[in-house]
Amino acid sequence: MTAVETQMTYNSSYTIQHEETYMTQEDDWDRDLLLDPAWEKQQRKTFTAWCNSHLRKAGTQIENIEEDFRNGLKLMLLLEVISGERLPKPDKGKMRFHKIANVNKALDFICSKGVKLVSIGAEEIVDGNVKMTLGMIWTIILRFAIQDISVEETSAKEGLLLWCQRKTAPYRNVNVQNFHISWKDGLALCALIHRHRPDLIDYSKLRKDDPIGNLNTAFEVAEKFLDIPKMLDAEDIVNTPKPDEKAIMTYVSCFYHAFAGAEQAETAANRICKVLAVNQENEKLMEEYEKLASELLEWIRRTIPWLENRVAEQTMRAMQQKLEDFRDYRRVHKPPRVQEKCQLEINFNTLQTKLRLSNRPAFMPSEGKMVSDIANAWKGLEQVEKGYEEWLLTEIRRLERLDHLAEKFKQKCSMHESWTAGKEELLSQKDYESASLMEIRALMRKHEAFESDLAAHQDRVEQIAAIAQELNELDYHDAATVNARCQGICDQWDNLGTLTQKRRDSLERVEKLWETIDQLYLEFAKRAAPFNNWMDGAMEDLQDMFIVHSIEEIQSLITAHDQFKATLPEADKERMATIGIHNEILKIAQTYGIKLSGINPYTNLSQLDISNKWDAVKHLVPLRDQMLQEEVARQQANERLRRQFAAQANIIGPWIQTKMEEISHVSVDIAGSLEEQMNSLKQYEQNIINYKSNIDKLEGDHQLSQESLIFDNKHTNYTMEHVRVGWEQLLTTIARTINEVENQILTRDAKGISQEQLNEFRASFNHFDRKRNGMMDPDDFRACLISMGYDLVSVTRRFQAQMDLHGLLDVLNRILQAVLLKFSVCFELQGEVEFARIMTLVDPNNTGVVTFQAFIDFMTRETAETDTAEQVMASFKILASDKNYITVDELRRELPPEQAEYCISRMTRYVGADASPGALDYISFSSALYGESDL
Repeated sequence: MTAVETQMTYNSSYTIQHEETYMTQEDDWDRDLLLDPAWEKQQRKTFTAWCNSHLRKAGTQIENIEEDFRNGLKLMLLLEVISGERLPKPDKGKMRFHKIANVNKALDFICSKGVKLVSIGAEEIVDGNVKMTLGMIWTIILRFAIQDISVEETSAKEGLLLWCQRKTAPYRNVNVQNFHISWKDGLALCALIHRHRPDLIDYSKLRKDDPIGNLNTAFEVAEKFLDIPKMLDAEDIVNTPKPDEKAIMTYVSCFYHAFAGAEQAETAANRICKVLAVNQENEKLMEEYEKLASELLEWIRRTIPWLENRVAEQTMRAMQQKLEDFRDYRRVHKPPRVQEKCQLEINFNTLQTKLRLSNRPAFMPSEGKMVSDIANAWKGLEQVEKGYEEWLLTEIRRLERLDHLAEKFKQKCSMHESWTAGKEELLSQKDYESASLMEIRALMRKHEAFESDLAAHQDRVEQIAAIAQELNELDYHDAATVNARCQGICDQWDNLGTLTQKRRDSLERVEKLWETIDQLYLEFAKRAAPFNNWMDGAMEDLQDMFIVHSIEEIQSLITAHDQFKATLPEADKERMATIGIHNEILKIAQTYGIKLSGINPYTNLSQLDISNKWDAVKHLVPLRDQMLQEEVARQQANERLRRQFAAQANIIGPWIQTKMEEISHVSVDIAGSLEEQMNSLKQYEQNIINYKSNIDKLEGDHQLSQESLIFDNKHTNYTMEHVRVGWEQLLTTIARTINEVENQILTRDAKGISQEQLNEFRASFNHFDRKRNGMMDPDDFRACLISMGYDLVSVTRRFQAQMDLHGLLDVLNRILQAVLLKFSVCFELQGEVEFARIMTLVDPNNTGVVTFQAFIDFMTRETAETDTAEQVMASFKILASDKNYITVDELRRELPPEQAEYCISRMTRYVGADASPGALDYISFSSALYGESDL
């Protein structure tokens, strides 16, 4: 049993004993009082009027108090009206035993309310015993109208008397000392009315020597304006030496309830307004959270399919446009959503703190809109976003490679087709059938040279096929055209091989018949063909396109080109030797007078062809030099961009990490107050905001690098993605940390805890926060509670509370806690149950960790003064005049318009047996405000 329960039990016992003593004294006094006929007359009139004031609520009344209660029906109805409770169903018969049974039900109900009935039986009431009937009615009045009156630790008769004395103290000629002669002149009643409703009576005009006029004025005003029926006659009071005390008490108690009810109604209305204002504000925050969460989740839902669309474009320009759209998303569309996500978490934490401080149940967002759901959706968005960017860059590289290969394919195909043009017709000729021996031999040599040339072009055909295969593997958009052209070249190449073999067979068949050959032409052809092929290869290499991504790669190409230029002198010697053979042929022909046809029978190449092609090679060499030097300049510019980006990234990356660590240290630092921590965090936040320009500059350098197709950087380990993620985490961390300190300030101010207590809480939390991440796991939390003297066994907790109340020194307190810890081993099972209950308070979402805010809320939970559902119900009951329901008119009369309409729109229809048209159920409404089931 707690100290509160012990106090309640003591107060209850004291009240019962006091009431029994008071009731016993009253009963002894009653028996003497009822012997006076004058007092009996006053009681008849007063008690009859009092009963009718309640029975008229049920649409009935009595005329003769001893006769109308004899069958027990109206007596039971009276008890139901004044108590608000249902009595057992009455017997409907008219026999004597039916009446006795009904009266007994009423008397049993009175006894159930703690009233001791002395010498009052059902038979006396049924027989119309006026003394017993009046005694019973007085007992009911005493229990339901006077007993609950409480003024400054006095109750019942003494409380009512003290209330009258306090209210009439300022008035002249009024001295209330009892409930009989102090009221004879009527001034006390008029003073009570004037004190509460000065607009109804002009007290200055009343005279002490006009008691009947004063009494009648009070009676008429009370009946007309205060709804208090006339229960006494002025003449009876004035003409009786000592008016009946019970009659006076009964009548005066009506004034207490009328005026005290108005004060209670005002207090109750204020309480309800306060509760409803808090609830309306919380509902507004909940609606704002739901709206913001829905919009953010809807944006994520719309954005993810766009990022998951991996349909590649067929041209480099289209893919670069996609990349530009993605950059626009990163710069323009995403940053506001990052702010919304951070604001959403802040709103959620603030709402939960306000709900805890107002004793409301924790806010549970709609399904799929928890902070964790939004965090998971955001994580999924960032994963898809990262994959999309990687895909874009991969596709751009692929298209770049494809464009290069396609151009190379076209160039090689054009050169090959140029070389093969007319070769099929040439191989299909049958000129050897009519040729001379010399011509046959010439044709044979010519064919051998062709075969040599054909073999030399085999590599080119294989290169064409390899390039076509790579284009297909890279999913080139015009692969069909490439395949068709490659297939045509391969088919033509196979046909050339077949035709070459056939012609060779034919020439070899006729070669035996012809024996003329010119060795010089043959030698020229043999030397000219390889040299010509070398020049073709050199021209092809000099015109070959290249793609590089670093200075090292272009330097490698320059080295290869320099090596090629070093071979030019030897090639020139070969050219001169080949041309020398041709000159020798001319010399021999001129010397011996040989008439040459001008055509080398072994080759189509001439000295002019070699010279022209050599000139072309010499012309391409400086052009190649120029292309390589331009590429060197471009790669040097790219290197400068890499170094420029790296220089900034290597500063910004560590700066972000340092700020994260400094903010973490501020959040766990206990050296200063919460306001000092807040000022420090605000300064960090301003510094971070001011640093945004450096991030923007880095973004600009990153964009220039991507526009220059720079995809790697060996000078830094930081990528733009790393910096973006770190920057977003820094913004989120500073905002979340500021929000946590704000919530701590709210908790401190709401619960009245000192800075020293907060520092002690923070020191204990930091000590057991082993991971230094601002959260404790359940085992660390359990150890923290034990170290702070919070034992998990109820016996130990009570003893610990006593120790705290006696203000023992901290060292002695820790020693006793250690002893209690050993003692609590015997209660391990109870401790586990208690700890499980505590975990449901500090970790309602079952995340497996305890934050510092939840830790403070738990440690200060018992100190808060908050409203409860029972208090709100009691307030509504006062406004409803003790009914189990309340009407629309009563709400609009007692509450401000906004709160009244709020209640009317949310209260359900009351369906009890005593319901009236338009009745509203305030009980279920009060329970719903605090997340409880109907009481």
